[in-house]
Amino acid sequence: MKKAFLLKGLCCPGCAGKIENEAGALDGVASAAVNLMAETLTLEVEGRFSGDLPAAVKKIVAAHEPDIIITEYSDTPGSCGCCGDCGADSDSGKNAILKLIVGALVYGGGVVLLRTDLNAFIGLGVLVAAYIILGGEVVAKAVRNITKGRVFDENFLMSVSTIGAFVIGEYPEAVAVMLFYQVGELFQNSAVRRSRKSIAELMDIRPDTATVRRESELLTVAPDTVSVGETIIVKPGEKIPLDGVVASGASTIDAKALTGESMPRAVEKGDTVLSGSINQSGVLTIEVSKTFGESTASRIIDLVENAAARKAPTEKFITTFSRYYTPVVVGLAALLAVLPPLIAGGDWTDWIHRGFVFLVISCPCALVISIPLGFFGGIGGASRKGILVKGSNYLEALAKLDMVVFDKTGTLTKGVFNVTEIIPANGFSESELLECAAYAESLSNHPIAASIRKAYAKPVAEHELSGYSEVPGYGIRVTRNEREILAGNERHMAAASVKFEESDKAGTKVYIAVDNRFAGCIVIADEIKPDAREAISNLKKLGIRKTVMLTGDNARIGQAVAAELGLDEYYAELLPDQKVEKLEALEKQKNPKKKLAFVGDGINDAPVLARADVGIAMGALGSDAAIEAADVVLMTDEPSRLVDAVFIARATRRIVFQNIVFALGVKGLFLILGAAGVAGMWEAVFADMGVAVLAILNAMRVMKA
Repeated sequence: MKKAFLLKGLCCPGCAGKIENEAGALDGVASAAVNLMAETLTLEVEGRFSGDLPAAVKKIVAAHEPDIIITEYSDTPGSCGCCGDCGADSDSGKNAILKLIVGALVYGGGVVLLRTDLNAFIGLGVLVAAYIILGGEVVAKAVRNITKGRVFDENFLMSVSTIGAFVIGEYPEAVAVMLFYQVGELFQNSAVRRSRKSIAELMDIRPDTATVRRESELLTVAPDTVSVGETIIVKPGEKIPLDGVVASGASTIDAKALTGESMPRAVEKGDTVLSGSINQSGVLTIEVSKTFGESTASRIIDLVENAAARKAPTEKFITTFSRYYTPVVVGLAALLAVLPPLIAGGDWTDWIHRGFVFLVISCPCALVISIPLGFFGGIGGASRKGILVKGSNYLEALAKLDMVVFDKTGTLTKGVFNVTEIIPANGFSESELLECAAYAESLSNHPIAASIRKAYAKPVAEHELSGYSEVPGYGIRVTRNEREILAGNERHMAAASVKFEESDKAGTKVYIAVDNRFAGCIVIADEIKPDAREAISNLKKLGIRKTVMLTGDNARIGQAVAAELGLDEYYAELLPDQKVEKLEALEKQKNPKKKLAFVGDGINDAPVLARADVGIAMGALGSDAAIEAADVVLMTDEPSRLVDAVFIARATRRIVFQNIVFALGVKGLFLILGAAGVAGMWEAVFADMGVAVLAILNAMRVMKA
């Protein structure tokens, strides 16, 4: 059983991790996941929880963030858990800025007074007041946490180091540490709010109302009250509230928020439309095909909101690292302050000062804050380009791709059959051959028959036909105006003892005979997508070692498509279970430290999508199977979106590792300098909050990748 809570006002990545760990440790709770961007805590409860679960959650949250408003989460239209610019968040942001300005002014006044000829106690008193304004809440949190057995966190480090600085007479430095700590917190909260705002823009695709026709009356209702089969009316400028099929009307729709496509798409009667799209011109009458909870807009929002809960290995490592890192550095700081004067003698004040400097430098804020922000920025940036990544773990896996395996039909090709060549024989003209084929195929529902009728583009006089029969696996036999027409494959011609010329063209061949006389061959092929070749080329430029195609089509078609696209390998005539076997064989060929991705259209590729390291469904917004089985969903039919996905993933990983190396490198250097007495409290402030601010700003770059 799942239980979710809305944590309104949660902005601290470090606190989010602590709440997640402690909630997950509750008896009867199998797992816990805090989504910082959606401000939610989701618990997987085994059986019945022995106590009051909401009370236990409130106690844990209040211990870390007492100002957070906790309510049981309800995923309903208009519920807010995504936007950091509304309500309490906006007010708390203004309060934080006001407190920072007042504290900075009082601090400046205290420094000036301390350096004048006035009584030193007046300047000290003003600095103490500035410290209370800027750091009182931090000290209070540290005390509360200590009483609950949670000692080693950033509040403890800041409190001990600054109070210690006061004790040894470093008054301005002590307040400066708290001042810059609050500046860092302000940047952190601003970064979280910006990330939430980018997601809030995506949430905008979900409409709040729908106009439904009931008993010849138009009613404005909540979208979740509309049933499948009901008819809704969408006027120009309105969002389409539910997935459906156009029953009447014609218009152009803007699906940019869903797919990232800038060009509007024309729709008319019979076309499928997706919720979240904007109707631009005509009035549309739409028959609803999916409930609100199953609609495309709701699914996209759910995917993006929950993506933050699936953490990358790097995120998990940093969380674990900081848990053990903090108590270790506190111990080292204590040893640094005590052991040298005890063993070798010396100035106790100097060594205690070095210990406090060591504490300030060692705070892991830069890592704990910037790493989650970096990954979420990557997920948000990808979603704006029409790429849904289900979690930062899959984003990190995308950055490590070594091999990409493609399905053919619907992925590299359009999945739409077209007549590509008409090859007449024995005196028949192209038009005569196509006419005979169109009449033969006029009563068939097969896609190949539809492509021939489309190429003929003239009405068929069905009253001229008689004796129609379709032989499965062979073809069609029909009589038109007393002339017998055969249309089918090689076996059909051979069975009828027709002497024919077998074509070596790539594609599906339909051989035509009239009164047992061979009339020619029509070649039908699936058209390759315009950007497919460029996508394969760009993947190789990104360092993808091998590109492979798996298809159920015959080897000749597979070879032709692979050659045209520049693929490294292809495997043809595969059944769905054989695709899984081939994928497993390919996986053994990849670099053990790298990843393999499978890209399919999501309709019949669910087993292979689930088996790959990264399953990527293409153009599959309407396919439930694709969304469930895939780890990444490309919301358009363009293979080039995969290149964008890999580029964003690598940019995210690059920025995350820049922050890790930068933070650990600078802190390592300053820890050595602090222990040696070269770096003082001002250098410590830079090594702590200066590094944190720079890491946060760097993490925010990924949103523009």
